[in-house]
Amino acid sequence: MVLGVPFVCFAAALMTDIAYARTFDIGWKNFSDWLLAGGMVVGALAAIVGLVDLARRSVRADWLIWPYAAAYAVAMILGLFDNLIHSRDAYGAMPAGLVLSALTVLALLVTAVLGALLMRRSSRGIAR
Repeated sequence: MVLGVPFVCFAAALMTDIAYARTFDIGWKNFSDWLLAGGMVVGALAAIVGLVDLARRSVRADWLIWPYAAAYAVAMILGLFDNLIHSRDAYGAMPAGLVLSALTVLALLVTAVLGALLMRRSSRGIAR
């Protein structure tokens, strides 16, 4: 559930990056900066919740949690690099910022699919 807010922020940042790449209006780049910052803050909070959840033995017992955690870590690292690229001036942030935004959203999509599989398995009682 906590994954939803960072996903929305990063997906919206991708859309604003695309808008900036098409129009070169600096306002779109500024929107991206704020969306990426918000996604990283809430993403870090979600990572803390995930680490606390990993302390439970029943959660660690499911092998699917490790690819899920790795995909989320990759997404947050890509998001961090995306934030660093976006901290440049507007003209220096593209096209690398757009590519990193797309890769971050892709990594979060993989994370969402793995999370859905984990929730489906746990609701059926498979990994208990």
